[in-house]
Amino acid sequence: MNILFIGAGKMATALAGGITHGKLFPNDRLDAVDPSPEARNAFQTATGVTAHPEATAELVGAADVIVLAIKPQVASATVSALPPRKADVLVVSICAGIPIAKLRSWLGDVRIVRVMPNTPLLVGKGASCYALSRADDAAAAAFASKVLGSLGEAWQVPETSLDAVTALSGSGPAYFFAFIEALRDGGAKLGLPTELSEALAVQTMAGAVEMLLQKKGTPSELRIAVTSKGGTTAAALDVMARRDFNGLVAELMKAAADRSAELGKG
Repeated sequence: MNILFIGAGKMATALAGGITHGKLFPNDRLDAVDPSPEARNAFQTATGVTAHPEATAELVGAADVIVLAIKPQVASATVSALPPRKADVLVVSICAGIPIAKLRSWLGDVRIVRVMPNTPLLVGKGASCYALSRADDAAAAAFASKVLGSLGEAWQVPETSLDAVTALSGSGPAYFFAFIEALRDGGAKLGLPTELSEALAVQTMAGAVEMLLQKKGTPSELRIAVTSKGGTTAAALDVMARRDFNGLVAELMKAAADRSAELGKG
């Protein structure tokens, strides 16, 4: 199987690394294309895969799978400039917000998998969802599940769900990072050294997540278990309720989902 990455940035590096280090496909050949020398060098160093400065007819014409790992702003020009492809090529797109219909308008009636990954993919803890252009394309689903599953968890969803996925898991890491920053700054205002405050916030979040992963209880059960009536946690949660914390989270997720939909129309 010949796999060609168009774009050699961090996400492409993670995916290619998952394929090569996990030896996911027998006798596979991987290549990448990126105009940036820095990106090519970083990609090659991390994966051992050769990165080329341009998508030649030989590279594109030989590819069984083409992975579009480019910014959505340059996707149209980049994809339209690609040389002819195999009739049965599988195109895997991680271009945020670009729907399958638009990809088909650029590529023709090829098999497409649209993927919404997130940055924890870089450390093998990704939460990725993918949608198929052809619902019965079992081979495409198997490819996506195998590659994404090597770098975390992966779920197949209808394409109509991908804007919501983007708002939750795609943008989600930034929400958690922002919450860590807020906890750090709150601890510092209470007199803790900033470095200790951040370390406590990070370890607390990691420990709470691990309890969920180990099925120690549902989020609601675990929240209730740590909240004594009239205690410190109850006092804090009362503030969250008065400020409509759940409503704020719903609002920010809607903003992200709406923006994802707008990008798809642009």
